[in-house]
Amino acid sequence: MSNELAFAVTAFVSIFAIVNPLGNIPFFVTVTEGYTQEERKMVIRKICVVMLVVLMAFGLFGQYIFQLYGITIPWFKIAGGLLLFSVAFAMMKGERSRAKITEDERQEAMEKQEIGVVPLGIPLFAGPGAITTVMIYVSEGIGTGDYFNLLAVFLAIIITTAISFITLTYAQVIFDRMGRSGAAAFGRIIGLLLAAVAVGFIITGGEDVVTAYISSHPWT
Repeated sequence: MSNELAFAVTAFVSIFAIVNPLGNIPFFVTVTEGYTQEERKMVIRKICVVMLVVLMAFGLFGQYIFQLYGITIPWFKIAGGLLLFSVAFAMMKGERSRAKITEDERQEAMEKQEIGVVPLGIPLFAGPGAITTVMIYVSEGIGTGDYFNLLAVFLAIIITTAISFITLTYAQVIFDRMGRSGAAAFGRIIGLLLAAVAVGFIITGGEDVVTAYISSHPWT
């Protein structure tokens, strides 16, 4: 497998894992209980539009945020890896990370009409973990100087959004077949994969920091 294809596959798997559309089905079904089919469709459209816009925006302008606050890519990899690992650890325990949605937001979602934007669109689907993952892979794509890698990241966002749309459209059918236990089991598997990705971010970020330090402090 070429380096470009390996990067594209890894980026897609990571973004899909952190968005976790299948794992979000139980909450979506619960929140939209009693909604008409048309109302659910409207909510689904809003979720997908918000997710696509937010992740694309941070992918396109994330580098400027780094420059504005003087953040280096290795620092962000380490911090992002720690955040992703906390999300993955919660998923493996069958819990929902607070980095994605809080209990207060869970209760408020039952009362809001615009739940497709908050909290379903943000932060359930396009939360800090998803934003961090996209920004890290975009920074890596820029670092390699390979436009295919950059294109692969944005294509991964589009494909994940499309899968999320299909998954949510048939959420009730999927939920009836999987049940909460099935969704929880899937979430644990995805959490394990995400944890491995997070550890990779931390290790590569740490290596970059050490390399930069050694190069700036040569032995004399």
